[in-house]
Amino acid sequence: MRIAVFEVKDWEEQYFCQAVASGRYTLELSENKLTADLAGTLEGFDAVSVLESALDAEVLDIMKSRGIRFITTRTTGYDQINVAYAKSIGLKVANALYPSDAVAEFTILLMLLSLRHYKASLYRVATNDYSLAGLKGKELKAMTVGVVGTGGIGSCVVRLLAGFGCRVLAYNKSQKPDLAALAEYTDMESIFRQSDIITFHIPLTDQTRHIVNDASLAKMKDGVILINTARGELMDTEALIAGVESEKIGALGLDVFEEERDIYHRYRTTDIIKNRNMAYLRQFPNVVMTQHMAFFTETNIKSMVCDSLDNLLKMHEGQGYHEI
Repeated sequence: MRIAVFEVKDWEEQYFCQAVASGRYTLELSENKLTADLAGTLEGFDAVSVLESALDAEVLDIMKSRGIRFITTRTTGYDQINVAYAKSIGLKVANALYPSDAVAEFTILLMLLSLRHYKASLYRVATNDYSLAGLKGKELKAMTVGVVGTGGIGSCVVRLLAGFGCRVLAYNKSQKPDLAALAEYTDMESIFRQSDIITFHIPLTDQTRHIVNDASLAKMKDGVILINTARGELMDTEALIAGVESEKIGALGLDVFEEERDIYHRYRTTDIIKNRNMAYLRQFPNVVMTQHMAFFTETNIKSMVCDSLDNLLKMHEGQGYHEI
């Protein structure tokens, strides 16, 4: 089985090398994104593995014409792939799964950093300012936390929050009985109106895009804290800016950002980055932004690579895989 692997990062290379050494795969590694031009060079390959490459109908048609049958993304999210069209032309598509602990733990970290004004405190210490004015925080135990989405990561967040003793509200299309003792399932309206902190763990779809907007913010408590370690496009950036400026939003903890592609995971120190909203939002003292790194642990990177390749092999052999 020949697999063309695109967007290979330096932190993935050792695991791809181990996969090659196992003798189970024949891999061709590339640092490039999979574009329409490169799709035309895939004659003789059975499958492709990608990260952020936008696989639209044009690219998928070219891949199909070159004999590609299987696609996997080394990410849990797959909004960069037109999955419906891929399936309609007979291509099988899978995503990669990895343990939920890292992202869930990072989510709790962003909550604590937001509650304790850590960003402002860090800036002060850097200039020998050890004053406490304006830094009075709150305990997580005293909060009502809304968890939107109780899949693998959301469920793990609920379990971690239980250890802090806070009240937890949860929303999901289907309820999980094993979380009944830890969280109160309710509707989105109640999540918005009752929560002091709201954290999002849902995929990006047409229905969830900009789920945080002017209208939904208006329903939330004044001073609400919002956490996003899922997809940046779940939140309307203009609405976030207006919410922080008006103090409707008390704090933001963002590991992802709308229009982050081609910025995050890249060395851009000497570049002029053309994203005014990003630059403006991150300068607020109550906004913590990290570079889409909640997933970034040794365990998860290995899982992303290995699970991606295993899925392709299962497709090829007609076994069960993470179909999306």
